[in-house]
Amino acid sequence: YWAGKAPAAQFFSSFPFGKNAQQMNAWLYSGGGIQLWEELYAPFNLIPMPGGSTGVQMGGWFNKEINTVADLKGLKMRIPGLGGKVLEKAGGTAVLSAGSEIYTNLERGVIDATEWIGPYHDYKMGFNKIAKYCYYPGWHEPGSMLEIIVNKSAMESLPEDLQAIVRTAVYRLNVWIFAEFEAKNAIFFKKLKEEGTEFRPFSKEVMDALKTYSAEVINEITAADPFSKKVWASYSAFKAQAADWATVTEKAYFELIQ
Repeated sequence: YWAGKAPAAQFFSSFPFGKNAQQMNAWLYSGGGIQLWEELYAPFNLIPMPGGSTGVQMGGWFNKEINTVADLKGLKMRIPGLGGKVLEKAGGTAVLSAGSEIYTNLERGVIDATEWIGPYHDYKMGFNKIAKYCYYPGWHEPGSMLEIIVNKSAMESLPEDLQAIVRTAVYRLNVWIFAEFEAKNAIFFKKLKEEGTEFRPFSKEVMDALKTYSAEVINEITAADPFSKKVWASYSAFKAQAADWATVTEKAYFELIQ
């Protein structure tokens, strides 16, 4: 949401084929991410803090099948941010709609598809009543980090113990929000399946193309903004290292228990 003010802010939220929630928290708390985030927001007299993650989102609700990259051409989809820029490179059209307008726009054919969050919130929005297919995974937002922003001057005017209380409270919120998303999404994923929602994975062809376009978008941002380049250097190095580790831990374990 703050890309117009500070392009690098996008790397602290979520972007196509970025980190998941676990890796994002690791980078922020233990990999230098928060220091960069605070440096970015300092000119605005603000202090940012991680305020909870949605986890990996869903790819979205569609009223047409997405089997090949060609199926994205001409697609009108409600999708904001960098995900929208990637879609446009694939030949689609990113449409910005307020949350209150998405259901009506999808129902009336103003848009062909929409992304929102995940089963819990999507069910509450009623998208399963007006869309044929729900695709996964959410390549555009693999771990959206919410943020708490406080006034820097006001924060620094507090005694150290009260500053610590504020930071600790936000830390607790960060943990709780992600836990809630994981718990509720699992419940409503089951509910949606029981009520007939057809979940489909994006094909490898589609994912490979979107990944290529995503790299192009990131290159454009980092080439135009020096601080984005600085943040991306830290982010991408940590991401590669975390992915290598996850291959022999999370990924290997998940494949074992399936």
